[in-house]
Amino acid sequence: MRTSQRGSVRFRNIRKNFGSFTAIHGLDLEIEPGTLVTLLGPSGCGKTTTLRMLAGLETPTAGTIEIGGRDMTRLPANERDVAMVFQSYALFPHMSVLENVAYGLEAGGQSKAEARENANAGLALVGLDDFGPRLPAELSGGQQQRVAVARALVLQPQVLLLDEPLSNLDARLRRRVRTEIRELQQRLGFTAVYVTHDQQEALAVSDRIVIMESGRIAQEGPPRELYEQPASEFIADFMGEANVLPCEVLEIGAGRATVQVGRLLHSLPASGATTGPAKLAVRANAITLTPGGGALLPGRIRSSAYLGDHVEYEVAVEEGILFVVDAGTTDPLPPTTDVSVGFRERGVALITG
Repeated sequence: MRTSQRGSVRFRNIRKNFGSFTAIHGLDLEIEPGTLVTLLGPSGCGKTTTLRMLAGLETPTAGTIEIGGRDMTRLPANERDVAMVFQSYALFPHMSVLENVAYGLEAGGQSKAEARENANAGLALVGLDDFGPRLPAELSGGQQQRVAVARALVLQPQVLLLDEPLSNLDARLRRRVRTEIRELQQRLGFTAVYVTHDQQEALAVSDRIVIMESGRIAQEGPPRELYEQPASEFIADFMGEANVLPCEVLEIGAGRATVQVGRLLHSLPASGATTGPAKLAVRANAITLTPGGGALLPGRIRSSAYLGDHVEYEVAVEEGILFVVDAGTTDPLPPTTDVSVGFRERGVALITG
């Protein structure tokens, strides 16, 4: 079996209406060949509709979709040179694993012998060389998902589409399978568009993340950039439960800003900010707590929860309630403890949008 082709994807001013409701508003997006791009967002943001339009399962109301430089907007799904891995795996229960993987190849015109040879090669790619004779019911959820990936890859699509592929797996299995998918994509170099609502999943597998909100792109970029430089309060909160606090930008120089929260001063990258009122996004693990009052940013612990490898707190400060994760101690501070609140160097960003 040859390695899948590397296809580019381009959405040009795509709009999708369902009756009077506009699900996608003028979407412009380019995906480079050989990259894995994740469409991320809450339910109803338009990510699945976007994927379905790329797959040919929905038709745009306006705009064009190109795959490999070719206009695919009005072509049916079977002429688009894409393959899709579904949330439900969609395996035929009465067929063996090998027959499931070979099915699309035989339907596409390959002889039974050739299809089975390529299907065996596909199973080898996902580490299931010896599982061909088994039925899907005899496999674990993670193994079934790998069969679904193999079935898609043997078609050698220009673009592999993955629609919430890990949502039916438990947390530990999700971590393992997402690592396998990412390693496979990097090894074979195929183009992939991945849809999920899980921020950790997106951070783990993506070259780029496209965060969608209400049918529009809210922000896109490499995972680290989106996590560390959120463009809006929505992005900051969605990408890892940030605490958003009012602040004052006092001065800017040499690419850094000095901000004030209460009486606490903090220096951080300026990120295009100007002096004056602003908002600060502070990650839960970027907050330090020191017992004792009289601090520049005083707080009081409202609740604490020991969770094995870390402690979670709710801390009341004048500016609101902070959610704090402390991985440095397993001895929780009790509620009503007065604390001094501080910020670490990383995990604090100015919101400029």
